[in-house]
Amino acid sequence: MADIPSIAASVASLKQHLEAHRYICSDQIATAVYLAYHLRKPVLIEGPPGVGKTELAKTTAQMFELPLIRLQCYEGLDEAKALYEWKYGKQLLYTQVLKQTLDEVLQGAKGFAESVKRLHEFGDIFFSEEFLEARPLLKALREEHGCVLLIDEVDKSDHEFESLLLEILSDYQVSIPEIGTVKARHTPPLVFLTSNNTREISDALKRRCLHLYIPFPDIALEQRIVNARVPEIAPRLRDQLVRFIHDLRELDLKKVPSISETIDWARTLLLLHADRLDPELVRNTMNVILKFQEDIENVQPELRTLTDKAVRS
Repeated sequence: MADIPSIAASVASLKQHLEAHRYICSDQIATAVYLAYHLRKPVLIEGPPGVGKTELAKTTAQMFELPLIRLQCYEGLDEAKALYEWKYGKQLLYTQVLKQTLDEVLQGAKGFAESVKRLHEFGDIFFSEEFLEARPLLKALREEHGCVLLIDEVDKSDHEFESLLLEILSDYQVSIPEIGTVKARHTPPLVFLTSNNTREISDALKRRCLHLYIPFPDIALEQRIVNARVPEIAPRLRDQLVRFIHDLRELDLKKVPSISETIDWARTLLLLHADRLDPELVRNTMNVILKFQEDIENVQPELRTLTDKAVRS
């Protein structure tokens, strides 16, 4: 395992190690991870899609050399998929075995009350940890040396699911009616929740979390991100494509290009052996950065102007 206390000794150290794992971030992001580790509080990361919210959790797990347990949220997600469910097939098999050995189980029992008591003893085994199927939230609590728990796109889940999270996020424990309270083993998980702001998150959940908003980066930061992810690209082309993307984000588009799409475009231009932007090159690769045909068509009249501006800057 990594020397986590040393890595998390300061905000500067955390930022340095994140960047060593090719996650280029602001001081604000590094500070949020620092506080999450030392205060043992979950972090709710909000921001537009594609700015590195999920990637922050994944990189933190790599940096700390901890297992990453990911729960992808969706409408209708419930405790059977997120927390635990019983192994019904195994319970059914156990019931059949119990029926076949009933005489042996009740051997020597005197009267109805004692027979029922013996059956109850076996009934307790029926709802034991042996028959419990742990889902991501319970798995995270059971990790011996801690883990990074990523609850991705929590805004896509229902309000009822948020209520399910409250006990876990505040006390790092969960109550299972048939077994009791299961608490985190030794080291609680480091929890990241992400949201694309498709709906308002409840106050109760927000109170339990540190808040971090990740916007689109400025030009200088995005150039550093591209340089870290696609180091082979020529500096001039890198600067031009980042400036083009930033101008594109100022337009009225259904979906503006994310950082991940900037990186994809950089890799595309590198694959095409480009050394500078030109209108024809941009037109032929526009589908890499714009995902709606309507957006592509609306940008066409501005294409030469945007390209010339990016090249001259």
